[in-house]
Amino acid sequence: MPQLQVLLETADAAALCREYSRQETVTALRLCLNSIREQIGHDSNYMAPNFHSPEFFSAIRKEILRHRERSLQAVINATGIILHTNLGRAPIAAATIDAIRETALGYSNLEFNLATGKRGSRYMHIERILQQITGAEAAVVVNNCAAAVLVSLNTLAKGREVIVSRGELIEIGGGFRMPDVIAATGAILREVGTTNKTRLADFERAINENTGVILSNHCSNYSIVGFTECPDLQDLVALAHKHNLYMVEDLGSGALLDLSAYGIKNERSAQQILKDGIDLVMFSGDKLLGGPQAGIIVGRSAPIEAIKKNPLMRALRIDKLSLAALEATLNLYLAPELAMQQVPILKMLSEDPAAIKKRSQTLARQLNKLDSITARVENDVSFVGGGSAPMNELPTWVIRIESAKLSSEEISKLLRLRKPAVIGRIAADNFVLDLRTVFPEQVPSLREAITSLT
Repeated sequence: MPQLQVLLETADAAALCREYSRQETVTALRLCLNSIREQIGHDSNYMAPNFHSPEFFSAIRKEILRHRERSLQAVINATGIILHTNLGRAPIAAATIDAIRETALGYSNLEFNLATGKRGSRYMHIERILQQITGAEAAVVVNNCAAAVLVSLNTLAKGREVIVSRGELIEIGGGFRMPDVIAATGAILREVGTTNKTRLADFERAINENTGVILSNHCSNYSIVGFTECPDLQDLVALAHKHNLYMVEDLGSGALLDLSAYGIKNERSAQQILKDGIDLVMFSGDKLLGGPQAGIIVGRSAPIEAIKKNPLMRALRIDKLSLAALEATLNLYLAPELAMQQVPILKMLSEDPAAIKKRSQTLARQLNKLDSITARVENDVSFVGGGSAPMNELPTWVIRIESAKLSSEEISKLLRLRKPAVIGRIAADNFVLDLRTVFPEQVPSLREAITSLT
Protein backbone atom coordinates (compact mmCIF):
# COMPACT_ATOMS: atom_id res chain seq x y z
CA MET A 1 0.00 0.00 0.00
CA PRO A 2 1.56 3.31 -1.05
CA GLN A 3 1.55 6.29 1.26
CA LEU A 4 -1.00 8.99 0.57
CA GLN A 5 1.72 11.60 0.08
CA VAL A 6 3.43 9.46 -2.56
CA LEU A 7 0.21 9.24 -4.57
CA LEU A 8 -0.36 12.98 -4.27
CA GLU A 9 3.00 13.59 -5.96
CA THR A 10 1.97 11.73 -9.12
CA ALA A 11 0.96 13.58 -12.27
CA ASP A 12 -2.55 12.07 -12.19
CA ALA A 13 -3.17 13.29 -8.64
CA ALA A 14 -1.79 16.72 -9.50
CA ALA A 15 -4.23 16.90 -12.43
CA LEU A 16 -7.13 16.07 -10.10
CA CYS A 17 -5.99 18.75 -7.65
CA ARG A 18 -6.02 21.31 -10.44
CA GLU A 19 -9.39 20.19 -11.82
CA TYR A 20 -11.14 19.98 -8.47
CA SER A 21 -9.21 20.84 -5.31
CA ARG A 22 -6.40 19.37 -3.24
CA GLN A 23 -8.73 18.81 -0.29
CA GLU A 24 -11.24 16.86 -2.38
CA THR A 25 -8.47 14.78 -3.96
CA VAL A 26 -6.92 13.97 -0.57
CA THR A 27 -10.32 12.97 0.85
CA ALA A 28 -11.12 10.71 -2.11
CA LEU A 29 -7.66 9.06 -2.05
CA ARG A 30 -7.90 8.46 1.69
CA LEU A 31 -11.35 6.87 1.39
CA CYS A 32 -10.24 4.59 -1.44
CA LEU A 33 -7.06 3.52 0.37
CA ASN A 34 -9.00 2.78 3.56
CA SER A 35 -11.52 0.73 1.60
CA ILE A 36 -8.72 -1.29 -0.03
CA ARG A 37 -7.08 -1.91 3.37
CA GLU A 38 -10.36 -3.23 4.74
CA GLN A 39 -10.83 -5.57 1.79
CA ILE A 40 -7.28 -6.90 2.16
CA GLY A 41 -7.94 -7.49 5.86
CA HIS A 42 -11.13 -9.43 5.13
CA ASP A 43 -9.92 -11.37 2.09
CA SER A 44 -6.37 -12.66 1.85
CA ASN A 45 -6.91 -13.41 -1.86
CA TYR A 46 -7.96 -9.86 -2.68
CA MET A 47 -5.83 -8.30 -5.42
CA ALA A 48 -5.10 -4.62 -4.84
CA PRO A 49 -5.29 -2.37 -7.91
CA ASN A 50 -2.36 -0.81 -9.68
CA PHE A 51 -2.12 2.46 -7.75
CA HIS A 52 -0.44 4.27 -10.64
CA SER A 53 -2.86 3.14 -13.34
CA PRO A 54 -5.38 5.39 -15.13
CA GLU A 55 -8.12 3.05 -13.86
CA PHE A 56 -7.23 3.78 -10.23
CA PHE A 57 -7.31 7.53 -10.71
CA SER A 58 -10.54 7.19 -12.69
CA ALA A 59 -12.00 5.61 -9.55
CA ILE A 60 -10.68 8.55 -7.52
CA ARG A 61 -12.35 10.96 -9.94
CA LYS A 62 -15.68 9.12 -9.53
CA GLU A 63 -15.32 9.34 -5.75
CA ILE A 64 -14.78 13.11 -5.97
CA LEU A 65 -17.83 13.51 -8.21
CA ARG A 66 -19.91 11.34 -5.88
CA HIS A 67 -19.11 13.65 -2.98
CA ARG A 68 -19.95 16.66 -5.12
CA GLU A 69 -23.45 15.43 -5.82
CA ARG A 70 -26.16 17.45 -4.13
CA SER A 71 -27.80 15.69 -1.24
CA LEU A 72 -31.08 17.56 -1.77
CA GLN A 73 -32.33 16.58 -5.20
CA ALA A 74 -35.49 16.44 -7.27
CA VAL A 75 -37.55 13.25 -7.23
CA ILE A 76 -40.56 11.98 -9.15
CA ASN A 77 -43.46 11.64 -6.72
CA ALA A 78 -45.59 8.77 -8.02
CA THR A 79 -47.18 8.03 -4.64
CA GLY A 80 -50.39 9.94 -5.28
CA ILE A 81 -49.85 11.80 -1.99
CA ILE A 82 -50.12 15.42 -3.09
CA LEU A 83 -48.59 17.14 -0.04
CA HIS A 84 -46.01 14.48 0.76
CA THR A 85 -44.19 15.87 3.81
CA ASN A 86 -41.08 13.76 3.24
CA LEU A 87 -40.92 14.84 -0.40
CA GLY A 88 -41.09 18.57 0.30
CA ARG A 89 -44.85 19.18 0.43
CA ALA A 90 -46.18 21.64 -2.16
CA PRO A 91 -44.41 22.13 -5.50
CA ILE A 92 -44.72 25.79 -6.44
CA ALA A 93 -46.11 27.61 -9.46
CA ALA A 94 -44.01 28.80 -12.41
CA ALA A 95 -44.78 32.43 -11.51
CA THR A 96 -43.50 31.74 -8.01
CA ILE A 97 -40.25 30.32 -9.36
CA ASP A 98 -39.80 33.43 -11.52
CA ALA A 99 -40.26 35.66 -8.45
CA ILE A 100 -37.68 33.68 -6.47
CA ARG A 101 -35.19 33.86 -9.32
CA GLU A 102 -35.62 37.60 -9.82
CA THR A 103 -35.20 38.26 -6.09
CA ALA A 104 -32.24 35.90 -5.70
CA LEU A 105 -30.21 37.20 -8.63
CA GLY A 106 -29.78 40.72 -7.29
CA TYR A 107 -30.76 43.20 -4.63
CA SER A 108 -34.32 43.97 -3.58
CA ASN A 109 -36.34 46.45 -1.55
CA LEU A 110 -36.76 43.86 1.21
CA GLU A 111 -36.66 46.42 4.02
CA PHE A 112 -36.47 49.64 2.02
CA ASN A 113 -39.40 51.97 1.36
CA LEU A 114 -38.99 53.18 -2.22
CA ALA A 115 -41.49 56.02 -1.72
CA THR A 116 -39.78 57.59 1.30
CA GLY A 117 -36.22 56.41 0.76
CA LYS A 118 -36.14 55.18 4.35
CA ARG A 119 -36.03 51.82 6.10
CA GLY A 120 -39.19 49.79 5.58
CA SER A 121 -40.67 46.56 6.90
CA ARG A 122 -40.37 43.23 5.11
CA TYR A 123 -43.96 42.54 6.08
CA MET A 124 -45.25 45.43 3.94
CA HIS A 125 -44.77 43.23 0.86
CA ILE A 126 -47.25 40.65 2.10
CA GLU A 127 -49.72 42.36 4.44
CA ARG A 128 -51.80 44.20 1.86
CA ILE A 129 -52.45 41.16 -0.30
CA LEU A 130 -53.32 38.98 2.71
CA GLN A 131 -55.77 41.66 3.86
CA GLN A 132 -57.29 41.74 0.39
CA ILE A 133 -57.70 37.97 0.08
CA THR A 134 -58.80 37.12 3.63
CA GLY A 135 -60.56 40.30 4.71
CA ALA A 136 -58.36 40.51 7.82
CA GLU A 137 -57.52 43.83 9.48
CA ALA A 138 -53.82 42.95 9.56
CA ALA A 139 -51.35 40.19 8.76
CA VAL A 140 -47.81 39.09 9.48
CA VAL A 141 -45.71 36.13 8.33
CA VAL A 142 -43.03 34.00 10.02
CA ASN A 143 -41.02 31.02 8.80
CA ASN A 144 -43.55 28.24 9.52
CA CYS A 145 -46.86 27.57 11.24
CA ALA A 146 -45.28 26.24 14.45
CA ALA A 147 -43.38 29.54 14.66
CA ALA A 148 -46.68 31.36 14.19
CA VAL A 149 -48.15 29.53 17.17
CA LEU A 150 -44.98 30.15 19.20
CA VAL A 151 -44.79 33.90 18.66
CA SER A 152 -48.55 34.43 18.94
CA LEU A 153 -48.91 32.70 22.31
CA ASN A 154 -45.66 34.17 23.60
CA THR A 155 -47.01 37.62 22.78
CA LEU A 156 -50.56 37.18 24.04
CA ALA A 157 -50.25 34.68 26.89
CA LYS A 158 -46.71 34.47 28.28
CA GLY A 159 -47.03 33.57 31.97
CA ARG A 160 -50.78 33.14 31.55
CA GLU A 161 -53.05 30.20 30.83
CA VAL A 162 -54.02 28.96 27.38
CA ILE A 163 -57.20 26.88 27.36
CA VAL A 164 -57.25 23.98 24.88
CA SER A 165 -59.62 21.05 24.40
CA ARG A 166 -57.99 17.69 25.18
CA GLY A 167 -59.20 16.42 21.83
CA GLU A 168 -57.05 19.05 20.09
CA LEU A 169 -53.71 18.47 21.82
CA ILE A 170 -52.22 17.27 18.58
CA GLU A 171 -48.83 15.90 17.65
CA ILE A 172 -47.39 17.16 14.37
CA GLY A 173 -44.59 15.65 12.29
CA GLY A 174 -41.24 14.84 13.85
CA GLY A 175 -42.74 14.08 17.25
CA PHE A 176 -43.50 17.72 18.11
CA ARG A 177 -46.50 17.96 20.42
CA MET A 178 -48.77 20.92 21.03
CA PRO A 179 -48.30 20.81 24.84
CA ASP A 180 -44.53 21.12 24.32
CA VAL A 181 -44.96 23.99 21.85
CA ILE A 182 -47.21 25.82 24.32
CA ALA A 183 -44.68 25.27 27.11
CA ALA A 184 -41.96 26.76 24.89
CA THR A 185 -44.03 29.94 24.49
CA GLY A 186 -43.91 30.60 28.23
CA ALA A 187 -47.66 30.11 28.51
CA ILE A 188 -49.39 27.63 30.82
CA LEU A 189 -51.49 24.88 29.24
CA ARG A 190 -54.98 24.40 30.69
CA GLU A 191 -56.64 21.27 29.29
CA VAL A 192 -60.43 21.00 29.29
CA GLY A 193 -62.97 18.36 28.34
CA THR A 194 -62.15 14.85 27.19
CA THR A 195 -60.61 13.35 24.08
CA ASN A 196 -63.95 12.92 22.31
CA LYS A 197 -66.22 15.47 24.03
CA THR A 198 -65.58 19.04 25.06
CA ARG A 199 -68.45 21.43 25.73
CA LEU A 200 -68.62 25.21 25.92
CA ALA A 201 -69.21 24.90 29.66
CA ASP A 202 -65.83 23.16 30.03
CA PHE A 203 -64.11 26.24 28.62
CA GLU A 204 -66.16 28.62 30.75
CA ARG A 205 -65.38 26.76 33.98
CA ALA A 206 -61.64 26.92 33.20
CA ILE A 207 -61.53 30.71 32.81
CA ASN A 208 -59.89 32.56 35.70
CA GLU A 209 -58.00 35.79 36.37
CA ASN A 210 -54.83 34.29 34.81
CA THR A 211 -56.39 33.15 31.54
CA GLY A 212 -54.98 34.80 28.42
CA VAL A 213 -56.08 32.85 25.35
CA ILE A 214 -58.58 30.25 24.21
CA LEU A 215 -56.82 28.21 21.52
CA SER A 216 -58.53 26.05 18.93
CA ASN A 217 -56.38 23.60 16.95
CA HIS A 218 -57.74 22.30 13.67
CA CYS A 219 -57.21 18.54 13.70
CA SER A 220 -55.79 18.40 10.20
CA ASN A 221 -53.80 15.17 10.55
CA TYR A 222 -56.41 12.97 12.27
CA SER A 223 -60.15 12.81 12.87
CA ILE A 224 -62.27 11.84 15.87
CA VAL A 225 -65.58 10.30 14.79
CA GLY A 226 -68.51 8.69 16.56
CA PHE A 227 -69.58 9.85 20.03
CA THR A 228 -68.10 13.35 19.81
CA GLU A 229 -68.91 16.95 20.64
CA CYS A 230 -67.16 20.29 20.40
CA PRO A 231 -68.47 23.86 20.63
CA ASP A 232 -68.97 26.01 17.56
CA LEU A 233 -66.21 28.51 16.92
CA GLN A 234 -68.69 31.40 17.08
CA ASP A 235 -69.66 30.36 20.61
CA LEU A 236 -66.00 30.15 21.66
CA VAL A 237 -65.34 33.60 20.19
CA ALA A 238 -68.29 35.04 22.10
CA LEU A 239 -67.11 33.39 25.33
CA ALA A 240 -63.54 34.67 24.90
CA HIS A 241 -64.63 38.23 24.19
CA LYS A 242 -67.12 38.17 27.07
CA HIS A 243 -64.14 37.65 29.38
CA ASN A 244 -61.76 39.97 27.45
CA LEU A 245 -59.66 37.05 26.23
CA TYR A 246 -58.08 36.41 22.85
CA MET A 247 -59.57 33.69 20.65
CA VAL A 248 -56.91 32.11 18.44
CA GLU A 249 -57.13 29.29 15.89
CA ASP A 250 -54.28 27.20 14.50
CA LEU A 251 -55.85 26.28 11.17
CA GLY A 252 -52.85 24.22 10.05
CA SER A 253 -53.34 23.45 6.35
CA GLY A 254 -55.00 26.74 5.53
CA ALA A 255 -57.03 26.57 2.33
CA LEU A 256 -57.89 29.95 0.81
CA LEU A 257 -60.42 28.48 -1.64
CA ASP A 258 -63.45 26.26 -1.18
CA LEU A 259 -62.20 22.84 -2.30
CA SER A 260 -65.30 20.84 -1.34
CA ALA A 261 -66.19 20.30 -5.01
CA TYR A 262 -62.98 18.27 -5.32
CA GLY A 263 -63.60 16.05 -2.31
CA ILE A 264 -61.85 18.16 0.34
CA LYS A 265 -64.43 18.33 3.11
CA ASN A 266 -64.30 19.91 6.58
CA GLU A 267 -61.49 22.32 5.65
CA ARG A 268 -62.74 25.81 6.48
CA SER A 269 -60.90 28.68 4.85
CA ALA A 270 -59.21 31.48 6.75
CA GLN A 271 -61.82 33.86 5.32
CA GLN A 272 -64.69 31.82 6.78
CA ILE A 273 -63.07 31.65 10.22
CA LEU A 274 -62.35 35.38 10.31
CA LYS A 275 -66.04 36.05 9.68
CA ASP A 276 -66.75 34.33 13.02
CA GLY A 277 -64.99 37.23 14.76
CA ILE A 278 -61.84 35.40 15.80
CA ASP A 279 -58.84 37.48 16.89
CA LEU A 280 -56.11 35.49 15.12
CA VAL A 281 -55.94 32.60 12.70
CA MET A 282 -52.68 31.05 11.54
CA PHE A 283 -51.93 28.58 8.76
CA SER A 284 -49.13 27.12 6.63
CA GLY A 285 -47.89 28.45 3.32
CA ASP A 286 -46.73 25.11 1.91
CA LYS A 287 -49.84 22.99 2.37
CA LEU A 288 -53.22 23.66 0.75
CA LEU A 289 -52.09 27.17 -0.17
CA GLY A 290 -49.47 25.63 -2.47
CA GLY A 291 -46.68 28.08 -1.74
CA PRO A 292 -43.38 28.13 0.18
CA GLN A 293 -42.87 27.18 3.81
CA ALA A 294 -44.32 30.01 5.89
CA GLY A 295 -46.47 30.63 8.95
CA ILE A 296 -49.20 33.12 8.09
CA ILE A 297 -51.01 35.04 10.84
CA VAL A 298 -54.09 37.09 9.98
CA GLY A 299 -56.67 38.79 12.17
CA ARG A 300 -57.24 41.88 14.25
CA SER A 301 -54.78 44.76 14.14
CA ALA A 302 -54.04 45.07 17.88
CA PRO A 303 -52.69 41.55 18.51
CA ILE A 304 -50.80 41.48 15.21
CA GLU A 305 -49.10 44.81 15.93
CA ALA A 306 -48.07 43.39 19.32
CA ILE A 307 -46.68 40.28 17.61
CA LYS A 308 -44.62 42.40 15.20
CA LYS A 309 -42.89 44.01 18.20
CA ASN A 310 -42.02 40.70 19.87
CA PRO A 311 -38.21 40.13 19.92
CA LEU A 312 -38.85 36.55 18.78
CA MET A 313 -39.84 37.91 15.38
CA ARG A 314 -36.15 38.49 14.66
CA ALA A 315 -35.45 34.79 15.15
CA LEU A 316 -38.57 33.58 13.37
CA ARG A 317 -38.75 36.03 10.48
CA ILE A 318 -39.34 34.86 6.95
CA ASP A 319 -36.42 35.19 4.50
CA LYS A 320 -36.53 37.21 1.29
CA LEU A 321 -36.85 34.23 -1.08
CA SER A 322 -39.76 32.71 0.83
CA LEU A 323 -41.34 36.15 1.02
CA ALA A 324 -41.03 36.62 -2.74
CA ALA A 325 -42.46 33.15 -3.30
CA LEU A 326 -45.39 33.72 -0.97
CA GLU A 327 -46.28 37.08 -2.53
CA ALA A 328 -46.19 35.59 -6.03
CA THR A 329 -48.35 32.64 -4.97
CA LEU A 330 -50.90 34.88 -3.25
CA ASN A 331 -51.09 37.08 -6.36
CA LEU A 332 -52.51 34.07 -8.20
CA TYR A 333 -55.33 33.85 -5.64
CA LEU A 334 -56.59 37.31 -6.61
CA ALA A 335 -58.21 35.44 -9.52
CA PRO A 336 -59.29 32.05 -8.06
CA GLU A 337 -59.69 30.46 -11.49
CA LEU A 338 -56.06 31.41 -12.22
CA ALA A 339 -54.93 29.80 -8.97
CA MET A 340 -56.75 26.57 -9.86
CA GLN A 341 -54.91 26.47 -13.19
CA GLN A 342 -51.43 27.54 -12.09
CA VAL A 343 -50.90 26.38 -8.49
CA PRO A 344 -49.65 22.79 -8.93
CA ILE A 345 -51.32 21.25 -5.89
CA LEU A 346 -54.68 22.78 -6.83
CA LYS A 347 -54.34 21.31 -10.33
CA MET A 348 -53.57 17.92 -8.80
CA LEU A 349 -56.47 18.12 -6.36
CA SER A 350 -58.92 19.07 -9.08
CA GLU A 351 -57.77 16.77 -11.87
CA ASP A 352 -60.56 14.62 -13.28
CA PRO A 353 -59.95 10.92 -12.53
CA ALA A 354 -60.85 10.20 -16.17
CA ALA A 355 -57.86 12.26 -17.29
CA ILE A 356 -55.59 10.38 -14.87
CA LYS A 357 -56.94 7.09 -16.24
CA LYS A 358 -56.20 8.12 -19.82
CA ARG A 359 -52.61 9.13 -18.98
CA SER A 360 -52.12 5.91 -17.03
CA GLN A 361 -53.41 3.74 -19.87
CA THR A 362 -51.06 5.43 -22.33
CA LEU A 363 -48.04 4.77 -20.12
CA ALA A 364 -49.16 1.23 -19.26
CA ARG A 365 -49.40 0.30 -22.95
CA GLN A 366 -45.79 1.41 -23.42
CA LEU A 367 -44.60 -0.47 -20.33
CA ASN A 368 -46.35 -3.69 -21.36
CA LYS A 369 -44.09 -3.83 -24.43
CA LEU A 370 -41.09 -4.35 -22.14
CA ASP A 371 -39.69 -7.78 -21.35
CA SER A 372 -40.56 -9.11 -17.88
CA ILE A 373 -42.82 -6.14 -17.02
CA THR A 374 -46.60 -6.28 -16.58
CA ALA A 375 -48.53 -3.05 -16.06
CA ARG A 376 -52.22 -2.98 -15.07
CA VAL A 377 -54.39 0.13 -14.71
CA GLU A 378 -56.84 -0.07 -11.80
CA ASN A 379 -58.97 2.34 -9.81
CA ASP A 380 -57.63 3.40 -6.41
CA VAL A 381 -57.43 6.49 -4.19
CA SER A 382 -55.01 9.40 -3.83
CA PHE A 383 -54.45 11.31 -0.60
CA VAL A 384 -53.99 14.99 0.18
CA GLY A 385 -51.19 14.32 2.71
CA GLY A 386 -49.16 16.91 4.60
CA GLY A 387 -51.38 16.54 7.66
CA SER A 388 -54.33 17.81 5.62
CA ALA A 389 -57.85 16.40 5.20
CA PRO A 390 -57.17 13.02 6.87
CA MET A 391 -60.60 11.59 6.02
CA ASN A 392 -60.59 12.63 2.37
CA GLU A 393 -59.71 10.13 -0.33
CA LEU A 394 -59.53 11.28 -3.94
CA PRO A 395 -60.66 8.77 -6.61
CA THR A 396 -57.81 7.99 -8.98
CA TRP A 397 -56.37 5.39 -11.34
CA VAL A 398 -53.02 3.74 -10.73
CA ILE A 399 -50.56 1.56 -12.63
CA ARG A 400 -49.66 -1.67 -10.83
CA ILE A 401 -46.22 -2.86 -11.89
CA GLU A 402 -45.13 -6.49 -11.68
CA SER A 403 -41.76 -7.87 -12.74
CA ALA A 404 -40.88 -11.45 -13.60
CA LYS A 405 -37.38 -10.81 -12.22
CA LEU A 406 -37.82 -8.46 -9.27
CA SER A 407 -39.94 -8.23 -6.14
CA SER A 408 -41.90 -5.07 -5.39
CA GLU A 409 -39.33 -4.17 -2.70
CA GLU A 410 -36.47 -4.60 -5.19
CA ILE A 411 -38.29 -2.45 -7.75
CA SER A 412 -38.84 0.24 -5.14
CA LYS A 413 -35.18 0.29 -4.10
CA LEU A 414 -33.81 0.35 -7.65
CA LEU A 415 -36.09 3.24 -8.62
CA ARG A 416 -35.19 5.19 -5.48
CA LEU A 417 -31.50 4.98 -6.39
CA ARG A 418 -31.96 6.41 -9.89
CA LYS A 419 -31.53 10.01 -10.93
CA PRO A 420 -34.10 11.32 -10.79
CA ALA A 421 -35.32 9.02 -8.05
CA VAL A 422 -38.80 7.58 -8.53
CA ILE A 423 -40.88 7.24 -5.37
CA GLY A 424 -43.96 5.05 -5.62
CA ARG A 425 -45.76 2.87 -3.10
CA ILE A 426 -46.22 -0.82 -2.48
CA ALA A 427 -49.71 -2.30 -2.15
CA ALA A 428 -50.76 -5.96 -2.30
CA ASP A 429 -47.16 -6.86 -3.19
CA ASN A 430 -47.27 -4.67 -6.31
CA PHE A 431 -45.28 -1.54 -7.02
CA VAL A 432 -47.88 1.18 -7.62
CA LEU A 433 -47.62 4.42 -9.61
CA ASP A 434 -50.24 7.17 -9.26
CA LEU A 435 -49.81 9.72 -12.04
CA ARG A 436 -51.91 12.31 -10.20
CA THR A 437 -48.68 13.59 -8.63
CA VAL A 438 -46.42 13.09 -11.67
CA PHE A 439 -45.88 16.15 -13.86
CA PRO A 440 -46.35 15.54 -17.62
CA GLU A 441 -42.73 16.48 -18.34
CA GLN A 442 -41.60 13.77 -15.88
CA VAL A 443 -43.35 10.90 -17.68
CA PRO A 444 -40.45 10.18 -20.12
CA SER A 445 -38.04 9.89 -17.16
CA LEU A 446 -40.53 7.66 -15.35
CA ARG A 447 -40.86 5.44 -18.42
CA GLU A 448 -37.07 5.26 -18.73
CA ALA A 449 -36.80 4.29 -15.07
CA ILE A 450 -39.23 1.39 -15.46
CA THR A 451 -37.44 0.33 -18.65
CA SER A 452 -34.19 0.06 -16.67
CA LEU A 453 -35.74 -2.75 -14.61
CA THR A 454 -35.81 -5.15 -17.56
